[in-house]
Amino acid sequence: MARDEFNKGLVETALSTLSESDTVLFMVDPDCDRAVNEFILDNLRRISTPVILLINKVDTLRNKGLLLPLIERWRDRFDFRAIIPISALKNDGVGQVLAEVVELLPQGPRYYPEEYVTDQPERFFVAELIREQVFLLVSREIPYAVAVLVEKFTEVPDKNLIEIEAAINVERDSQKGILIGKGGGMLKEIGKRARREIETFLGCHIYLGLFVRVQKNWRKDPRALREFGYPENG
Repeated sequence: MARDEFNKGLVETALSTLSESDTVLFMVDPDCDRAVNEFILDNLRRISTPVILLINKVDTLRNKGLLLPLIERWRDRFDFRAIIPISALKNDGVGQVLAEVVELLPQGPRYYPEEYVTDQPERFFVAELIREQVFLLVSREIPYAVAVLVEKFTEVPDKNLIEIEAAINVERDSQKGILIGKGGGMLKEIGKRARREIETFLGCHIYLGLFVRVQKNWRKDPRALREFGYPENG
């Protein structure tokens, strides 16, 4: 269960939007924790939105005969629109998930021009692309203690260049040391990979400057959560 303001805010936001959604995807592992499941199911019982259950990591089941009894146990606990076994790692069952979701989506007005792919600002995607590389390169709990804040985003049209400076915020000095790495090697690798992805996304050359900053216990700090654009609890 959520213990800090950051995760409480994420949970609160997710729960508050359940009744406004066209469908809900509830994903579990074969051995998912029962206490957490009951908390989620209790909230799903309060809405009329159709719910699709995804049982992920079925490729890890050594005894495939356990799958059907597992599906029946979930069916007894909730009236799911569909129960779909999947393996996200191997892309098994993902097509069936998309088909189920599309069937449930109503026709609606076009809110944005057809050429628009998102209503989010470019800074948001730049921060997410940097954070993605932290997740890919750094293990354990550190990626979950990271917030990326783009502090400079300046276009230089005559050079087909965008100058970007971003702070990777962590909670402890030890996390800062791991992200920087020996001789700055880890931070350089994060920057190299992120710059490549950002250039592909924005379609121009990028200067990317990264630095790591310690914001102690930022996930418990309402001011820091607002600064990083995350929801607050309550």
